[in-house]
Amino acid sequence: MNSVAFHTLGCKVNHYETEAIWQLFKNAGYQQKDFEQDADVYVINTCTVTNTGDKKSRQVIRRAIRRNPEAIICVTGCYAQTTPAEIMAIDGVDIVIGTQDRTKLLDYIEDYKQNREPINAVGNIMKARTYEELDVPEFTDRTRASLKIQEGCNNFCTFCIIPWARGLLRSRDPESVIAQANNLVASGYKEIVLTGIHTGGYGEDLEEYNLAKLLMDLEQVEGLERLRISSIEASQITDEVIEVLKHSTKVCRHLHVPLQAGDDSVLKRMRRKYTVAQFRERIEKVREVLPNFALTSDVIVGFPGETEEQFVNTYEFIREMLFAELHVFPYSKRTGTPAARMEDQVDEEAKNDRVHRLITLSDQLAKEYASQFEGEILEVIPESIYTEKPDSGLVMGYTDNYLRVVFKGDEDLIGKLVKVRIDQSGYPYSLGSMVHAHVLS
Repeated sequence: MNSVAFHTLGCKVNHYETEAIWQLFKNAGYQQKDFEQDADVYVINTCTVTNTGDKKSRQVIRRAIRRNPEAIICVTGCYAQTTPAEIMAIDGVDIVIGTQDRTKLLDYIEDYKQNREPINAVGNIMKARTYEELDVPEFTDRTRASLKIQEGCNNFCTFCIIPWARGLLRSRDPESVIAQANNLVASGYKEIVLTGIHTGGYGEDLEEYNLAKLLMDLEQVEGLERLRISSIEASQITDEVIEVLKHSTKVCRHLHVPLQAGDDSVLKRMRRKYTVAQFRERIEKVREVLPNFALTSDVIVGFPGETEEQFVNTYEFIREMLFAELHVFPYSKRTGTPAARMEDQVDEEAKNDRVHRLITLSDQLAKEYASQFEGEILEVIPESIYTEKPDSGLVMGYTDNYLRVVFKGDEDLIGKLVKVRIDQSGYPYSLGSMVHAHVLS
């Protein structure tokens, strides 16, 4: 029996796609092995969002080659798409495939076995106009399922290489999204996370159909308790989407809205499509219908040309908007992007200082956000045994508004929906206790 091992670098979309590629191998009778074990085939799903992503990807590829020099080494993902020649040049790499045509991977493996000639199967992603169907009926993680609804991005922000790695925006056929949602619920998932490269852009390339309509159609999926949007741009939070949020019983009270900077001149240099005022207006509109929803975000500090004053504008805006949690990144040069060639690169020391100041603020805001819910009873889907104290009889899970809650409970609660009282709010987690006889489903 043939065996395959996977290693995934990078984002949730890559993890989703690795699961989809595993389904192809599984259906062909392969057995899955751990990446550190001997396998007949190694699949490395690469990331290229930063130069470090490239470097890490190369290290993992070499690790697989050393592990079993006889194995077939397949490299896929974003780094493979943007720089296939660099990967083909690594001695021992057999098949390079980018971010499309993954369904042909097993054919390429058979081809390689026959001819023993390295295969570069990377095509021009900018010509791709249709969404590549990759279905995942179930995941290794058994509590929340990702559902990929779109691919690519048309934004071309100056710091970002991803359109070159993923191509232009293309949406998945609504019927196929809904069919997969039904399958996931049938497999036992209570929560589905809609994911993609530019998730909120879903439907921009479809006629008479958009994200709001998709959310309304998914609302009808019986047995689905929670629908989470992995990320949505402020400009994509249309009045129609807000109307859905207002009436929905399934869409979570949590939106991840990338800010990147809270200063208009920095946003302009980043080629982001909104101003600070527009961002504020959209969030305030959501708060009218969901007063205490969790607003989480990504921020880049030390973007080329960012002055102390511009950073302070970002800091103050974040404080004023009461974000519930931030992912803070120091700007890092990505070769091939306009921002990497900009003058006025900010020195590392200033970047690190700004990162620390924002992380401190984020921790404080996260505690303040959680404190509103102390004493309240919220619904939690336990995800795992609380790993920091594995023998303590505690489990950990998330509320719909993305509070991480630790409470006493058995392993058989994992993946179920449970009512939990928040006894002591905090960050990175709050402590709660299960309201007995309230395992909902």
